[in-house]
Amino acid sequence: MKKILLLSCLFLSILANAQEKKYDIIVDRNGTGNFRNIQQAIDSVRAFNPAGTVTIFIKKGFYKEKLEIPTHCCNVRLIGEDRDKTIINWDDHANIRKMGTFRTFTLKICGNDIRLENLTVENSAAPMGQAVALHVEGDRAVFVNCRFLGNQDTIYTGRENMRQYFLNCYIEGTTDFIFGPSTAWFEGCEIVCKRNSYITAGSTPQNVKYGYIFNKCTVHFADSTVTDEYLGRPWRAYAMTLFMNCQLPKGIKAIGWHNWGKVENEATARYMEYNNSGEGANTTGRPAWIKLLTAKEAAEYTAENVLKGFDGWNPTKQ
Repeated sequence: MKKILLLSCLFLSILANAQEKKYDIIVDRNGTGNFRNIQQAIDSVRAFNPAGTVTIFIKKGFYKEKLEIPTHCCNVRLIGEDRDKTIINWDDHANIRKMGTFRTFTLKICGNDIRLENLTVENSAAPMGQAVALHVEGDRAVFVNCRFLGNQDTIYTGRENMRQYFLNCYIEGTTDFIFGPSTAWFEGCEIVCKRNSYITAGSTPQNVKYGYIFNKCTVHFADSTVTDEYLGRPWRAYAMTLFMNCQLPKGIKAIGWHNWGKVENEATARYMEYNNSGEGANTTGRPAWIKLLTAKEAAEYTAENVLKGFDGWNPTKQ
């Protein structure tokens, strides 16, 4: 029996070592990896690395870090060991020393071709103002099976014509918790509203065709105090947002969308819906300035088409 136990332990050890060899860098708070901190691992990556993609494996743990992936750090994959137990946390909010929204991030991504998997990114600041968990300025960013936790302004998609793809992610917040000018596709995501407020606040530029597209996502409320929610409001006049094939709960306002207190936004905001289900998907109360797509019109909106840009990027094939 003892021999069998020893062989089993040896096999598991060999298997673990083989799995870890798949990764270029290992981060572990307990000191068993190459680095104890994620920022140290990021800083070790060669600028515009000619060797190709660098994969950083992050072991389970609570990483109290304010992280930044700079513009020269590209083609990097950050893979967590366990989505719910590999947590990157910071707690800045906009009213600390008047820092404003855009310095509150927990994780800021400026480099291109960054991919996150199985990670939690959290801004745990008290609800005392804007507090960004994820701030993305890089192009071709991919997020798979991640959690983004916060209150106001959880995810900032921060540059026009930059593209992001969120697959099977959990995103929570209170007010305008997905906001910015980028083109972002949300596929099969769980969107959790923690307060009666607004889910999105796009600022899509007039010259950019696509903003936010939510496909096959589920919207629900954190608790019984949330009963009255807007799908979005235009942070800037030409905001573009589409909810399609999504599950929308009772409590989504009959009007659906808000004009940010500016009637003129109704002539420019590009808000659309198609084939949603649930009590909140009833469109009979939607205003005339909201577009309800036909099946033919909706066929244009695929991840491949929306995100292809000039280089034919297709994250669904990666």
